[in-house]
Amino acid sequence: MTIQWFPGHMAKARREITEKLKYVDIVFELVDARLPLSSRNPMMDQIIQQKPRIVILNKSDLADPFETAKWQNFFQKKGYAALALNSQQGKGVTKLITESKKVLQEKITRQREKGMKPQAIRAMCIGIPNVGKSTLMNRLVKKNIAKTGNKPGVTKGQQWLKIGNELELLDTPGILWPKFEDQEIGQKLALTGAIKDDLLHMDDLAIFGLDFFCRFYPQRVVERYQLSSEEMMMLPAEILIRITEKRGFKENYDRGSDLVIQDIRSGKLGTYTLDRYEESELE
Repeated sequence: MTIQWFPGHMAKARREITEKLKYVDIVFELVDARLPLSSRNPMMDQIIQQKPRIVILNKSDLADPFETAKWQNFFQKKGYAALALNSQQGKGVTKLITESKKVLQEKITRQREKGMKPQAIRAMCIGIPNVGKSTLMNRLVKKNIAKTGNKPGVTKGQQWLKIGNELELLDTPGILWPKFEDQEIGQKLALTGAIKDDLLHMDDLAIFGLDFFCRFYPQRVVERYQLSSEEMMMLPAEILIRITEKRGFKENYDRGSDLVIQDIRSGKLGTYTLDRYEESELE
Protein backbone atom coordinates (compact mmCIF):
# COMPACT_ATOMS: atom_id res chain seq x y z
CA MET A 1 0.00 0.00 0.00
CA THR A 2 1.65 3.23 -1.21
CA ILE A 3 0.38 6.29 0.67
CA GLN A 4 0.89 9.85 -0.58
CA TRP A 5 -1.18 12.92 0.30
CA PHE A 6 -0.07 16.51 -0.20
CA PRO A 7 -3.04 18.83 -0.95
CA GLY A 8 -2.30 22.18 -2.54
CA HIS A 9 -3.20 24.18 0.57
CA MET A 10 -0.38 22.38 2.42
CA ALA A 11 2.28 23.57 -0.03
CA LYS A 12 0.96 27.11 0.36
CA ALA A 13 0.98 26.79 4.16
CA ARG A 14 4.63 25.73 4.12
CA ARG A 15 5.54 28.96 2.31
CA GLU A 16 3.45 31.05 4.71
CA ILE A 17 5.05 29.42 7.76
CA THR A 18 8.50 30.28 6.43
CA GLU A 19 7.45 33.88 5.80
CA LYS A 20 5.80 34.43 9.20
CA LEU A 21 8.35 32.65 11.37
CA LYS A 22 10.19 35.94 11.93
CA TYR A 23 7.12 37.33 13.71
CA VAL A 24 7.05 34.71 16.48
CA ASP A 25 9.19 34.11 19.56
CA ILE A 26 8.66 30.37 19.86
CA VAL A 27 7.23 27.41 17.96
CA PHE A 28 4.85 24.86 19.43
CA GLU A 29 5.48 21.69 17.47
CA LEU A 30 2.65 19.24 18.03
CA VAL A 31 3.17 15.54 17.51
CA ASP A 32 0.85 12.63 18.18
CA ALA A 33 2.02 10.91 21.37
CA ARG A 34 1.11 7.56 19.76
CA LEU A 35 3.75 8.12 17.07
CA PRO A 36 6.14 10.85 18.24
CA LEU A 37 8.64 10.35 15.40
CA SER A 38 6.35 9.34 12.56
CA SER A 39 4.09 12.36 13.16
CA ARG A 40 6.99 14.82 12.94
CA ASN A 41 7.32 16.44 9.54
CA PRO A 42 11.04 16.26 8.66
CA MET A 43 10.71 19.51 6.66
CA MET A 44 9.97 21.40 9.87
CA ASP A 45 13.56 21.19 11.14
CA GLN A 46 14.67 22.96 7.96
CA ILE A 47 11.94 25.58 8.31
CA ILE A 48 12.18 26.23 12.07
CA GLN A 49 15.99 26.01 12.25
CA GLN A 50 17.22 27.62 15.49
CA LYS A 51 13.92 29.19 16.56
CA PRO A 52 13.07 28.14 20.16
CA ARG A 53 10.47 25.38 20.29
CA ILE A 54 8.45 23.17 22.59
CA VAL A 55 7.63 19.68 21.38
CA ILE A 56 4.10 18.86 22.52
CA LEU A 57 3.21 15.17 22.70
CA ASN A 58 -0.51 15.64 22.29
CA LYS A 59 -3.24 13.01 22.72
CA SER A 60 -1.18 11.53 25.54
CA ASP A 61 -4.38 9.99 26.93
CA LEU A 62 -4.45 7.66 23.90
CA ALA A 63 -0.77 6.69 24.10
CA ASP A 64 1.08 4.11 26.18
CA PRO A 65 2.25 6.18 29.19
CA PHE A 66 5.50 4.23 29.56
CA GLU A 67 6.45 4.92 25.95
CA THR A 68 5.40 8.58 26.27
CA ALA A 69 7.81 9.06 29.18
CA LYS A 70 10.64 7.60 27.07
CA TRP A 71 9.90 9.88 24.14
CA GLN A 72 9.60 12.95 26.34
CA ASN A 73 13.06 12.19 27.69
CA PHE A 74 14.32 11.62 24.13
CA PHE A 75 13.27 15.11 22.98
CA GLN A 76 14.66 16.72 26.11
CA LYS A 77 18.03 15.09 25.46
CA LYS A 78 17.93 16.61 21.96
CA GLY A 79 17.69 20.02 23.62
CA TYR A 80 13.97 20.68 23.22
CA ALA A 81 11.47 21.37 25.95
CA ALA A 82 8.87 18.58 25.79
CA LEU A 83 5.38 18.35 27.29
CA ALA A 84 2.84 15.52 27.23
CA LEU A 85 -0.68 16.97 26.94
CA ASN A 86 -4.26 15.84 26.62
CA SER A 87 -5.76 18.92 24.99
CA GLN A 88 -9.12 17.19 24.49
CA GLN A 89 -9.68 17.23 28.26
CA GLY A 90 -7.36 20.16 28.93
CA LYS A 91 -4.89 18.17 31.05
CA GLY A 92 -1.45 19.81 31.18
CA VAL A 93 -2.46 22.69 28.90
CA THR A 94 -1.80 25.37 31.53
CA LYS A 95 1.84 24.25 31.70
CA LEU A 96 2.42 25.51 28.18
CA ILE A 97 2.67 29.21 29.05
CA THR A 98 4.90 28.46 32.04
CA GLU A 99 7.18 26.30 29.90
CA SER A 100 7.29 28.97 27.20
CA LYS A 101 8.53 31.52 29.73
CA LYS A 102 11.27 29.10 30.81
CA VAL A 103 12.43 28.54 27.23
CA LEU A 104 12.43 32.30 26.52
CA GLN A 105 13.86 33.33 29.90
CA GLU A 106 17.02 34.91 28.44
CA LYS A 107 15.06 37.04 26.00
CA ILE A 108 12.58 38.11 28.71
CA THR A 109 15.46 39.04 31.02
CA ARG A 110 17.15 41.15 28.31
CA GLN A 111 13.90 43.02 27.70
CA ARG A 112 13.55 43.78 31.41
CA GLU A 113 17.14 45.00 31.64
CA LYS A 114 16.40 47.42 28.79
CA GLY A 115 13.38 48.73 30.70
CA MET A 116 10.89 47.24 28.25
CA LYS A 117 7.42 46.32 29.46
CA PRO A 118 6.56 42.60 29.42
CA GLN A 119 5.04 41.65 26.09
CA ALA A 120 2.82 38.75 25.17
CA ILE A 121 4.74 35.76 23.89
CA ARG A 122 4.03 35.24 20.21
CA ALA A 123 3.95 31.57 19.26
CA MET A 124 3.34 29.56 16.12
CA CYS A 125 1.49 26.27 16.35
CA ILE A 126 2.53 23.69 13.74
CA GLY A 127 2.07 19.98 13.13
CA ILE A 128 0.75 17.44 10.65
CA PRO A 129 -3.03 16.96 10.21
CA ASN A 130 -5.04 15.46 13.05
CA VAL A 131 -2.54 16.00 15.88
CA GLY A 132 -5.01 18.22 17.72
CA LYS A 133 -3.75 21.75 17.06
CA SER A 134 -7.20 23.34 16.90
CA THR A 135 -8.37 21.49 20.01
CA LEU A 136 -5.33 22.75 21.92
CA MET A 137 -5.95 26.34 20.87
CA ASN A 138 -9.61 26.20 21.83
CA ARG A 139 -8.53 24.96 25.26
CA LEU A 140 -6.07 27.81 25.61
CA VAL A 141 -8.56 30.54 24.64
CA LYS A 142 -11.43 28.72 26.38
CA LYS A 143 -13.66 29.20 23.35
CA ASN A 144 -14.37 27.28 20.15
CA ILE A 145 -12.56 29.77 17.95
CA ALA A 146 -10.43 27.35 15.96
CA LYS A 147 -12.23 24.83 13.77
CA THR A 148 -11.84 21.26 14.94
CA GLY A 149 -12.61 17.88 13.50
CA ASN A 150 -11.61 14.27 13.96
CA LYS A 151 -10.28 14.18 10.43
CA PRO A 152 -7.27 15.66 8.64
CA GLY A 153 -7.34 18.94 6.77
CA VAL A 154 -9.92 20.88 8.81
CA THR A 155 -7.79 24.02 9.24
CA LYS A 156 -7.11 25.61 5.85
CA GLY A 157 -5.94 29.15 6.75
CA GLN A 158 -3.89 30.92 9.40
CA GLN A 159 -5.26 32.93 12.31
CA TRP A 160 -3.93 34.75 15.38
CA LEU A 161 -5.52 33.87 18.70
CA LYS A 162 -5.06 35.95 21.84
CA ILE A 163 -4.76 34.05 25.14
CA GLY A 164 -5.09 36.56 27.97
CA ASN A 165 -2.22 39.05 28.15
CA GLU A 166 0.54 36.44 28.08
CA LEU A 167 0.27 34.61 24.78
CA GLU A 168 -0.65 35.24 21.15
CA LEU A 169 -0.85 32.11 19.05
CA LEU A 170 -0.65 31.73 15.27
CA ASP A 171 -2.48 28.69 13.98
CA THR A 172 -1.35 26.98 10.78
CA PRO A 173 -2.85 24.15 8.72
CA GLY A 174 -1.44 20.68 9.16
CA ILE A 175 1.30 19.85 6.71
CA LEU A 176 2.29 16.40 5.53
CA TRP A 177 5.43 15.96 3.47
CA PRO A 178 5.20 15.29 -0.27
CA LYS A 179 6.68 11.79 -0.18
CA PHE A 180 6.98 9.13 2.53
CA GLU A 181 10.38 7.50 2.10
CA ASP A 182 9.33 4.82 4.58
CA GLN A 183 5.90 3.42 3.77
CA GLU A 184 5.55 2.13 7.34
CA ILE A 185 5.38 5.76 8.46
CA GLY A 186 2.49 6.25 6.07
CA GLN A 187 0.72 3.21 7.52
CA LYS A 188 1.18 4.44 11.07
CA LEU A 189 -0.20 7.87 10.17
CA ALA A 190 -3.11 6.28 8.35
CA LEU A 191 -3.95 4.01 11.27
CA THR A 192 -4.33 6.98 13.62
CA GLY A 193 -6.44 8.94 11.13
CA ALA A 194 -3.91 11.49 9.87
CA ILE A 195 -4.59 10.55 6.22
CA LYS A 196 -8.00 10.52 4.56
CA ASP A 197 -9.52 7.03 4.56
CA ASP A 198 -10.62 7.24 0.95
CA LEU A 199 -6.95 7.20 -0.06
CA LEU A 200 -6.34 3.87 1.71
CA HIS A 201 -6.79 0.14 1.35
CA MET A 202 -8.59 -0.50 4.63
CA ASP A 203 -7.96 -4.24 4.70
CA ASP A 204 -4.19 -3.69 4.42
CA LEU A 205 -4.41 -1.10 7.18
CA ALA A 206 -6.40 -3.42 9.47
CA ILE A 207 -3.84 -6.21 8.93
CA PHE A 208 -1.04 -3.76 9.75
CA GLY A 209 -2.83 -2.76 12.95
CA LEU A 210 -3.53 -6.35 14.00
CA ASP A 211 0.11 -7.30 13.38
CA PHE A 212 1.22 -4.48 15.68
CA PHE A 213 -1.23 -5.26 18.48
CA CYS A 214 -0.53 -8.99 18.32
CA ARG A 215 3.16 -8.24 18.85
CA PHE A 216 2.97 -5.62 21.58
CA TYR A 217 -0.49 -5.94 23.20
CA PRO A 218 -1.64 -9.50 22.40
CA GLN A 219 -3.86 -9.96 25.45
CA ARG A 220 -6.01 -7.03 24.39
CA VAL A 221 -6.64 -8.65 21.02
CA VAL A 222 -7.58 -11.91 22.74
CA GLU A 223 -10.04 -10.19 25.07
CA ARG A 224 -11.59 -7.82 22.53
CA TYR A 225 -12.23 -10.44 19.85
CA GLN A 226 -12.53 -13.57 22.01
CA LEU A 227 -9.69 -15.38 20.25
CA SER A 228 -8.11 -18.65 21.37
CA SER A 229 -4.36 -19.17 21.76
CA GLU A 230 -4.44 -21.23 18.55
CA GLU A 231 -6.13 -18.38 16.65
CA MET A 232 -3.54 -15.94 17.95
CA MET A 233 -0.86 -18.07 16.28
CA MET A 234 -2.39 -17.32 12.87
CA LEU A 235 -1.10 -14.71 10.45
CA PRO A 236 -2.68 -11.23 10.90
CA ALA A 237 -4.64 -11.64 7.65
CA GLU A 238 -6.11 -14.90 8.94
CA ILE A 239 -6.94 -13.29 12.27
CA LEU A 240 -8.85 -10.56 10.39
CA ILE A 241 -10.85 -13.26 8.59
CA ARG A 242 -11.64 -14.96 11.90
CA ILE A 243 -12.72 -11.66 13.51
CA THR A 244 -14.98 -10.93 10.54
CA GLU A 245 -16.62 -14.35 10.88
CA LYS A 246 -17.01 -14.12 14.66
CA ARG A 247 -18.77 -10.74 14.36
CA GLY A 248 -21.29 -12.22 11.94
CA PHE A 249 -20.09 -10.26 8.92
CA LYS A 250 -19.76 -13.50 6.92
CA GLU A 251 -17.29 -12.74 4.13
CA ASN A 252 -17.64 -8.96 4.29
CA TYR A 253 -13.99 -8.28 5.12
CA ASP A 254 -14.43 -4.57 4.48
CA ARG A 255 -16.72 -4.43 7.53
CA GLY A 256 -14.27 -6.50 9.52
CA SER A 257 -11.42 -4.20 8.53
CA ASP A 258 -13.40 -1.08 9.42
CA LEU A 259 -14.28 -2.60 12.81
CA VAL A 260 -10.64 -3.27 13.70
CA ILE A 261 -9.47 0.17 12.56
CA GLN A 262 -12.21 1.99 14.48
CA ASP A 263 -11.51 -0.12 17.57
CA ILE A 264 -7.87 0.98 17.43
CA ARG A 265 -8.65 4.65 16.79
CA SER A 266 -11.35 4.87 19.46
CA GLY A 267 -9.18 3.25 22.14
CA LYS A 268 -11.24 0.07 22.47
CA LEU A 269 -7.97 -1.85 22.30
CA GLY A 270 -6.47 0.39 24.97
CA THR A 271 -3.69 2.95 24.89
CA TYR A 272 -0.87 2.26 22.47
CA THR A 273 2.26 3.76 20.93
CA LEU A 274 3.14 2.77 17.37
CA ASP A 275 6.64 4.27 17.51
CA ARG A 276 8.50 2.01 19.93
CA TYR A 277 11.42 3.81 21.52
CA GLU A 278 13.72 0.79 21.64
CA GLU A 279 13.09 -0.14 18.01
CA SER A 280 13.73 3.43 16.89
CA GLU A 281 17.00 3.51 18.83
CA LEU A 282 18.14 0.33 17.08
CA GLU A 283 17.42 1.89 13.72
